[in-house]
Amino acid sequence: MIASEAPSTESVAFGEATIAYRVEFSRRKTVGIAVHPDRRVVVTAPEGSDPATLATIVQRRSSWILRQQRQFVQYPPAPAPRAYVSGESYRYLGRQYRLRVEVGERDGVRRGRGVLLITLVGGTEPERVRHLLEGWFRAEALRVFAARLADCFPRVERLSVAYPPLRLRAMQARWGSCSAAGVITLNPRLLQAPRDCIDYVIVHELCHLREHNHGKRYYALLAQVLPDWRERRERLNSCEFR
Repeated sequence: MIASEAPSTESVAFGEATIAYRVEFSRRKTVGIAVHPDRRVVVTAPEGSDPATLATIVQRRSSWILRQQRQFVQYPPAPAPRAYVSGESYRYLGRQYRLRVEVGERDGVRRGRGVLLITLVGGTEPERVRHLLEGWFRAEALRVFAARLADCFPRVERLSVAYPPLRLRAMQARWGSCSAAGVITLNPRLLQAPRDCIDYVIVHELCHLREHNHGKRYYALLAQVLPDWRERRERLNSCEFR
């Protein structure tokens, strides 16, 4: 049996970015490029492929590769399942809170100094804690996002766009969206981020009321209404979500 060529690691420059990629050889007849959630770039190529030719192919796909890598950085994976017991950590507007679950005179959630206090009548079963806490977080997300939308809308009001309806929807790979009908939908998990990061996502979607894609005119508008949007996006990307 003839041994396959050993994988190699190469790189190409694209503007100010350097794209490192791993070349793996196989008996396939075409070249394939995959970007993994950890931002690794893997090029699968026919055995005997010319490295310079592969580098040219990667160079041509550089914009797509960088876009995929940014997407994986921007949207963190869904958190591991919760146990809904005392001691677990939760984030709210960028601050960390410890969960404390107790039997109480009524069912409720209170936010105190670094603590989310859950009280339940008659028992502290995890499923009851989950139901109560998820309902509280959703209500808080709607309240906070509505307030932030009202605060952010004046930035785009001069564009003669209508004040948008606001919806919540759990999403695996997006913080928000703006429909063709002008409805803004936000991910409830965004409540874990600091206010300035929430504002960035809201303004990002508000700009889509005028520019419906991510072309040059869109980013020019975003920079005009939110000059520090890149810094805010970077802070959002660096947040821990749990």
